[in-house]
Amino acid sequence: MPNLNYPLMLLALSSLPVSAQFADIDQADAEVINGCLLMPGTQCAGKDLRGADLRHQDLRKADFTDADLRDADLRHARLDQARLDGADLRGANLNRASLQQTAMRGVNASNASFVGVQGWNLTAQNARFNDADFTGANLEFARFSSSTMNKVIFRAANLEMAWLPKTDLAGADLRDANLQESKMNHANLENADMTGARLHYGTYLNLHMTGCTACPFDWEKQLPMTQLGK
Repeated sequence: MPNLNYPLMLLALSSLPVSAQFADIDQADAEVINGCLLMPGTQCAGKDLRGADLRHQDLRKADFTDADLRDADLRHARLDQARLDGADLRGANLNRASLQQTAMRGVNASNASFVGVQGWNLTAQNARFNDADFTGANLEFARFSSSTMNKVIFRAANLEMAWLPKTDLAGADLRDANLQESKMNHANLENADMTGARLHYGTYLNLHMTGCTACPFDWEKQLPMTQLGK
């Protein structure tokens, strides 16, 4: 006989705090670094995790707001829906990490490595990614509005439908990147390289493109009048 209370049980579970949702994980077995319990849903805002070894850790929905993660090793870590707003990620290694629906607004991730990350719907507005490496990363629907990304590497990255308006991409390597349907209005692409990039249906209004290689200087001429809203 079906359990008529099952829908109510699911509703009650979804309303529990994050820590309760992961109650099946034994906290006694979880590693602790500088007072930060390494498990899903952990609360580590403002913690000092400089140089911490966080490889392969399951940190879904964790709170690392304003945490110091300089030079931390986060390779293959699961950070889906985690909060890293304002965190210091300079020099951190996040290669192959999962950053789906992760919040990284205002982070400083200069010189960090994001090679091959899964960053669907990553939100990283007003952040710093100078000299960061996103080679081969999946950043579909990502939000980088008003971020500073000087000399960032997006080589062969998937930025389809990503938002990059008012982003400073001076010297960026966008070779072979998928920028289909991306929004780059008012961005700075001075000395950037877009050779081989897929630009179909993107919007590139008021770009600064001095010294840019293969930038869409004549993109308006290639679009139908209806797409330009005329």
